[in-house]
Amino acid sequence: MATVEPHRVRSGRGTELGLLVLALAIGVGAYALVGVGTEGDVPPDVLGYGAGLAGLALALHLVLRWRAPFADPVILPTTVALNGVGLAMIYRIDVAYRAKEGHELFAAKQLLWTTIGVGLAALVLILLRDHRTLRRYTYTAMVVALVLLALPLVPGIGTSVYGARIWIRVGAFSMQPAEFAKLALAVFFAGYLVTHRDTLALAGSRFAGLQLPRARDLGPILVVWAGSIGVLIFQRDLGTSLLLFGLFVAMLYLATERLSWVVLGLLMFAGGAALAASVFAHVAARFDVWLNAMDPDVYDKFVGGSGQLVRGLFGMASGGLFGTGWGEGRPDLVTFAESDFIVASLGEELGLTGLIALLMLYVILTQRGMRAAIGVRDGFGKLLAGGLAFVVAWQCFVVVGGVTRLIPLTGLTTPFLAYGGSSLLANWVIVALLLRISDDARRPAPAARGLRPDEPLPPGLLDAHDDEPDDAQPMPVPYEHAVGAAPDDDNPTQRIGGLS
Repeated sequence: MATVEPHRVRSGRGTELGLLVLALAIGVGAYALVGVGTEGDVPPDVLGYGAGLAGLALALHLVLRWRAPFADPVILPTTVALNGVGLAMIYRIDVAYRAKEGHELFAAKQLLWTTIGVGLAALVLILLRDHRTLRRYTYTAMVVALVLLALPLVPGIGTSVYGARIWIRVGAFSMQPAEFAKLALAVFFAGYLVTHRDTLALAGSRFAGLQLPRARDLGPILVVWAGSIGVLIFQRDLGTSLLLFGLFVAMLYLATERLSWVVLGLLMFAGGAALAASVFAHVAARFDVWLNAMDPDVYDKFVGGSGQLVRGLFGMASGGLFGTGWGEGRPDLVTFAESDFIVASLGEELGLTGLIALLMLYVILTQRGMRAAIGVRDGFGKLLAGGLAFVVAWQCFVVVGGVTRLIPLTGLTTPFLAYGGSSLLANWVIVALLLRISDDARRPAPAARGLRPDEPLPPGLLDAHDDEPDDAQPMPVPYEHAVGAAPDDDNPTQRIGGLS
């Protein structure tokens, strides 16, 4: 008789450690090359800088060995590489600002935010032992998200920066609440959709090849649509509006596999944005910059013109295929080169080849997140991991699409690359959640050991059977313990990856 040997699942921590060495070499090497390109010599603090980054990466690696030994071994090194390249580019832009304005601005702050972000990720991994715990707070997460989105509109703490009211400021502390609202909304969407997905997927009539939802089921999408359009109108922020609505439609598709929801969502957002552009001048100005960027009248506007966008395009064009090299470009000519337009800055000095390499790192990060969504055994985890992986990819698309004039320019920042404490902290939490879910997805499931052909039955089993009367009825087996029964999940998602 053939026997099946149990498959030993490797934790992957050794692979992760090797990849971390490569990721740190990329980040620290970029920092050294910036010094060579701008000052003609390696920065004197390169060893201390490298030791600091290595210490942060190693600390989080040790936390994973302790709390999530089966977590995906690629997610952390990919994130460290992106964060390291971002720090090097921000330092390079600081050098340019120092030469022009006489002081440094952003690099030291971004390094501090990186340290806090890694610490926050470690805290999430230590305290959150099971991602399914978050499902208990589905509607609490919704309330938290709505409060965070409304905070910039509160007089006294809400702050308008270049027309967009997306910041809050309390004393010397400032924050962009929408970056954390996307985390709370991902938890809410996952909890809501895993409970109601059957109604959203199966009910409704068919029209033109699409299965349309019932009118009563449109409530959630109408609420999210109204919220995203409200952000666009009242906070004057196209990027956050597009990000949040895209997250909901993507998670709705993951839960139901109905293309009609995607089509309906795109039509609703496009219609709402077109209406807002025809009614509100600040929305119309965004579309005017996008469509008529090269028009001299639009370019020469002091406020709200296309000068920033056009200079970013010319900077990327001057980089060509292989770039000017670290420290050899002029990213300081573009406003907000360290945040909104860091993609243009990297495109100038690393060229199209370097920019594609960085985008491929985002593809890898998204793919590993989606793989965790496929592998995890509960429906809530599938939707949460899929939504978080999508939001990273979607935010990259919105930023890169705006800088390259594929879509209207937004105020979002590129995850891990761009300057910004709120964005960096929120994205490190996303990484921590993906690591936690991937640990559950890759962890071997406990299995009952079968008997060998020559192994006797356990003592007492036959005796217990002999004591039963001849007319005894077999005891019914509860459904949750029956062979082939569904796992312990109220509504397991069976559509994503074919796993329940």
